[in-house]
Amino acid sequence: MTVTVRFAPSPTGNIHIGNARTALFNWLFARKNGGRFVQRFDDTDQARSKQEFADQILYDLHWLGIFPDKVEYQSRRFERYQAAVEKLKAAGLLYPCYETPDELELKRKIRLSRKLPPIYGREALALGAEERAALEAEGRTPHWRFLLPNYQRDPSETRRTDISWTDIVRGEETVDLASLSDPVLIRADGTYLYTLPSVVDDIEMGITHVIRGDDHVTNTGVQIALFKALGADAPAFGHHNLLTAASGEGLSKRSGALSIASLRDDGIEPMAIASLAVLTGTSENIEPVPSMGDLAEKFDPAAASRSAAKFDPADLVHLNRALLQTMPFTAVRDRLVAFGVGGVQAEAFWLAVRGNLDRLSDAARWWEVVSKDYRPDVPFAEADAAFLAEAFGLLPDEPWNGETWKAWTGAVKEKTGRKGKALFRPLRLALTGLESGPELSDLLPLLGREETLARRP
Repeated sequence: MTVTVRFAPSPTGNIHIGNARTALFNWLFARKNGGRFVQRFDDTDQARSKQEFADQILYDLHWLGIFPDKVEYQSRRFERYQAAVEKLKAAGLLYPCYETPDELELKRKIRLSRKLPPIYGREALALGAEERAALEAEGRTPHWRFLLPNYQRDPSETRRTDISWTDIVRGEETVDLASLSDPVLIRADGTYLYTLPSVVDDIEMGITHVIRGDDHVTNTGVQIALFKALGADAPAFGHHNLLTAASGEGLSKRSGALSIASLRDDGIEPMAIASLAVLTGTSENIEPVPSMGDLAEKFDPAAASRSAAKFDPADLVHLNRALLQTMPFTAVRDRLVAFGVGGVQAEAFWLAVRGNLDRLSDAARWWEVVSKDYRPDVPFAEADAAFLAEAFGLLPDEPWNGETWKAWTGAVKEKTGRKGKALFRPLRLALTGLESGPELSDLLPLLGREETLARRP
């Protein structure tokens, strides 16, 4: 049996880092097990689902390094869902209900007042054909509920019915079907809710493992019952903890907060996002992982804790910086061209500045600093101006290399008696116009003697 997983967002907005966590858990699980990854768009909500969002999600996944083996759309499979509906109706497991939302809310409050669980009481099962016809004559259109197998003979007399599974993330899990309402599978307007299409697709697409957020744990009990009702074995399930902001606030596609698209526009590297999305809220250390292959080796779904995985977006910048510090020139050469970085000095430049970048785009600033005609505009006190005049007069002859800075500052120290900050700060300001930055021993050969002299205040 080939391990087959799926990532099934609704294309109603851009995916965020929390959605990426689910996609990555599935992708890495498939990769570790030589399996397949199905990208399925749960787009039965045709009013809100947009192809442009589906296209953006696919682009974001590719950018992160996730490449689906197959792409499916639920909106193209309605006939399959209707066939399942007819099968459930024929088995007496799907029944029409006519209550309005207000009536359902009133029933819920009455049950709560009687200290009963606020679940649907199956009153619609007692309706005869004439009563249903009368309700429909009033203009009521039924919604349809799945009859949970939580009774022995009489559906009005429920009993504890445990659905148990070994969760690949959380371990042993149990849901009591008697504690749940019969789920609505079809709305009054004829559209399908999430549960039915999801189960039908999982059966027909051969999904072997469903890995998703732990907000679906209760749903799993219902879905296992529905798999059995449709004559199929349920897949294995895994429910990982959800990713939240440091405040504990949940993430939303509708708000656009921390969307993959916005993080990309902000200059965050794909592997910084992947590393944080996968490792946060697990027993693994949060550190930058250079490739998906390396991340797959570290990935263990059972390492995720049961509590929410809180993270600080600032962690993304730290991971990004750490990734860039070790990134070889070959990995960024073509991307640097977009920032004007090229030519024979490009590789030496990258090796010199990569340790000082939060984002790749920051390289543009340092390329400007080492380019000809850049002239720092820094006012110096009289004593520093005199010191710099003397220091620039001691510049070594070319050729220059990584030892030139040490030789030059050694000569300046001996001649002027300056040391420490009093020695190095004026020189850095004169050469770069900035208080900090890459090692000047690396920048000096990029400047060359002529350009360095040109920056003499």
